[in-house]
Amino acid sequence: MSGTGTGSGTGAITSAVEKTIALRREAGSGALIGYLPVGFPTLRESIDAAVAIVNNGVDILELGLPYSDPVMDGPVIQAATQQALAGGFRLRHGFEAVKAITAQVDAPVLVMTYWNPVLQYGVDLFADDLLAAGGAGLITPDLIPDEAAEWMAASERTGLDRVFLAAPSSSDARLAQAVAASRGFVYAVSTMGITGARADVDAAARILVDRLHAAGSTSTCVGVGISTPEQVREILGYADGAIVGSALVKALSDGGVDAVAALAKRLAAGTQDIRNTGHPARQLG
Repeated sequence: MSGTGTGSGTGAITSAVEKTIALRREAGSGALIGYLPVGFPTLRESIDAAVAIVNNGVDILELGLPYSDPVMDGPVIQAATQQALAGGFRLRHGFEAVKAITAQVDAPVLVMTYWNPVLQYGVDLFADDLLAAGGAGLITPDLIPDEAAEWMAASERTGLDRVFLAAPSSSDARLAQAVAASRGFVYAVSTMGITGARADVDAAARILVDRLHAAGSTSTCVGVGISTPEQVREILGYADGAIVGSALVKALSDGGVDAVAALAKRLAAGTQDIRNTGHPARQLG
């Protein structure tokens, strides 16, 4: 199956991520996707925090694997991942976390990772171990589809989702390529900069989502800069999902598991507001 939500011509959705997004869309809303890094502030607390945000309204988890050169991450996430690495994070801890989380909650778990660690681990072995742990797939911010042949093959073999990024600067041809290659959703980066909460989510996000839908995407989620229920509500007015990262990491850093759970609950209220006001469900396909 290729593309996002289009299946293989049968209309069936086999991706748990796509299915979750479709169910939320059919309810008149969209999905809330929450990012947390594995191993921050400790491995145990990162697992507890992930479970807590799902129990407080996050529909899909995005677990970040700490990396020594996080070129696309803002200062909050960089500091958290550096602390995790200093605390002894190893790649195997990522699989351990996925297994522990999926044993406690039903939400799909995507792993966000730069590509070099996957290459070093071995693409096929990484895919096999992620599948065995209960993971749903990968978000690969620094991998473009035309350089992803090995991952495309491994994900086809295992059925894992593959989420590629699209930016406002992407050409129409690049957007079409991202749509065709992605499974789960296309990750629309709302700004041109690094990640981090912002007071206003760029208007470029709406234009980018429109372009992705025109290119055939049926599952487009917006990330970078979302930190409030109001911004979640705004994003879900035109996109299929809202991705929150830095704000959740900061809450975990400042106040621990209870604080990040409370923020997740507040953010989820943004999706409930849309549903309660009769926001029209986006049609599949």
